[in-house]
Amino acid sequence: MSGRLVDAYDLVIFDLDGVVYLIDKPIAGASEAVERLRADGVPVAYATNNASRRAADVAGLLTGMGVPAAAGEVLTSAGASAAMLAERLPSGAPVLVVGAEALRAEVRDAGLTVVERAEDSPAAVVQGYGPDVGWKILAEASLAVRAGALWMATNTDRTLPSPRGPLPGNGSLVSVLRTALNREPDVVVGKPAPALFETAASLSKAQRPLTVGDRLDTDIEGAVGAGMDSLLVLTGVSGPAEVLAAPPSRRPTYVAADLSGLFGAAGDARIPAGADEAGGWRLTDGRLDGDGSAVDALRVLAAYVWDGGKPKPGSDAAARLLHDWLG
Repeated sequence: MSGRLVDAYDLVIFDLDGVVYLIDKPIAGASEAVERLRADGVPVAYATNNASRRAADVAGLLTGMGVPAAAGEVLTSAGASAAMLAERLPSGAPVLVVGAEALRAEVRDAGLTVVERAEDSPAAVVQGYGPDVGWKILAEASLAVRAGALWMATNTDRTLPSPRGPLPGNGSLVSVLRTALNREPDVVVGKPAPALFETAASLSKAQRPLTVGDRLDTDIEGAVGAGMDSLLVLTGVSGPAEVLAAPPSRRPTYVAADLSGLFGAAGDARIPAGADEAGGWRLTDGRLDGDGSAVDALRVLAAYVWDGGKPKPGSDAAARLLHDWLG
């Protein structure tokens, strides 16, 4: 056995935004990582909270970026939401859709009728991200929910990663209705709910899947809830400061700078490190000393900070990191 992190798992489930690509541009090294997994015979799946694209469209986008993917390997919160609605509602039931055309198409394909007004007496409101979502459709959704319609959110991601920084996500749009209605959605389908990860593992008949994500509040919390190991990559939303502040429900099994961490030794990515020394860093009586990669410093510090410790710098490099992460 080679001892690579990935060798302990029989499926790798990737989040997309912030892990494989940012909006529509691939993250450096992502395509090479996926190709390497395929060459080694490791099954892959893609699970995304993004409800603005259909599975086939996501697969096409990935393939166009040089990341090979088939529609059957992609699970979206839009598809999962439509399937769940079809299980709960009679065929042809009216559903008011807040979101992109991809979500409307999924609802139609599930045998339901898409409507746009509260006057159409929708049995449910399903809300997903869409760049053109505005006040008018949110107002109709508010009226429909007040009239008794089921309120389903595809996901509650507060932000979306982008090359310019985090942008408002579906969770920010959901908060508009949450404020107007003074209540929570009846159902949230996407991560951190474990359904997408559990479905991916079930379809692949995986016994030991690994989830890979960039967000603690969705990807990692979803993996913890599903009882799966997880790898946090620092190419998207969550950074070291958030990791150090994470409650147990959002703590990853591993952390790496990017997807190349899949092919390193598991012990080089495990968090916490399990020792007071790693990669040129040492933690002695709460004092961080040395120099090296930020990921290794994070691994060394994690257990100490999670237990309530307040580390002090023992070197200039440590002082810079601690100032950035802990203030």
